[in-house]
Amino acid sequence: MTAIPPYAVVTAYSDARDEQQAARSLAERLRHPNLGFVLFFCSIDYDLDRLAGALSEGFQGVPLCGCTSAGEITARGYDRDTVVAIGFDRRFFAVSHRLIERLDGFTLADAQQLTDGLLGDCRDGPAGPVSADNSFVLTLLDGLSVNEEMVLATLNAALGSITSFGGSAGDDYRLSRTYVYSDGAFHSDAAIVLMVTTSLDFEVFSIHHLRPDTRKLVVTAADAERRVVQELNAAPAAEEYARLVGVPVARLDDEVFARYPLAVRINSDYYARSIQRVNDDLSLSFYCAVENGIVLTAMRTGSLIGETRDTLNAIEARLGPAWVTLGCDCCLRRMEMESGGFAAPASALLREHKVVGFNTYGEQFNGMHINQTLTGVVIGRRHRTPGS
Repeated sequence: MTAIPPYAVVTAYSDARDEQQAARSLAERLRHPNLGFVLFFCSIDYDLDRLAGALSEGFQGVPLCGCTSAGEITARGYDRDTVVAIGFDRRFFAVSHRLIERLDGFTLADAQQLTDGLLGDCRDGPAGPVSADNSFVLTLLDGLSVNEEMVLATLNAALGSITSFGGSAGDDYRLSRTYVYSDGAFHSDAAIVLMVTTSLDFEVFSIHHLRPDTRKLVVTAADAERRVVQELNAAPAAEEYARLVGVPVARLDDEVFARYPLAVRINSDYYARSIQRVNDDLSLSFYCAVENGIVLTAMRTGSLIGETRDTLNAIEARLGPAWVTLGCDCCLRRMEMESGGFAAPASALLREHKVVGFNTYGEQFNGMHINQTLTGVVIGRRHRTPGS
């Protein structure tokens, strides 16, 4: 095993409210002669134009991508009002990225062209030829675009056997505007696709803590394009959901949605379809795709901390200690931890496994758009030679 310098992967965060100061702090921590790429996640409370300029100046000459969040994960664990970043050493990572500027017009031909470009960029990286064994793809999408399913399915068809994961940008529960960052500017109705090829051991994962109940809700009226359900079981959607969970309609909020999730069954697996909000007409807006006729299963929440700990411990048993774990964690998982009084032990667990990342408005895993999961990649410390 080749000795790896302490800056193969470096993480840093800043809670400075001034954009110039925050960017300068990150650059001081992350910059070194072999810095090849920087990935960041930031609070929507920053002046994004000022932050874009400050980051471009601080990391001049270094490719830089990121997105806004519904909360950050830093070296302190769950965090807010910060910008957190990861720096990748070009001697161990080849990182290439592409910006998708119009999500509703993304075709299979576009996906193939994008993938070919990423493969070409990473072809001569430190791990040798790109393969499913030494590469993964990270996707960052506008979390309010309602185009995630189409984009992800199309992209997944072009990627073939290369594993992908990611998260949808947030805006601290305002549900107003979310952004991804590329090429010196923040963009809405857009997505970033990053391909990472590395000579270090890694494992991509997806974790959830949901178990199916016996109770069902049938979507009997929906606007699939807007992800709005007007009726469940032929009754106003908010009223029927409130009846199911035993909470008055007036008290339906993010905490209730986190505690009482719904999911759709695909083959033998369940995928959460999380509620975003109650609308004035008693319809429900969702974070994920919903359509007329689907059956939603009520889910019970298991041990969020226990499931996360068990999965990350098992991965590190295979890889060895993590250098860093890049995590895309659903905002409703965080809401569940905070409302239940478990934020402190959850943050301790994230620190233990060196998780850095952000809270999302939806997660992505191998072409699926999902909710109430933690998706990510554990990057280990073992250095593999090309072809091993």
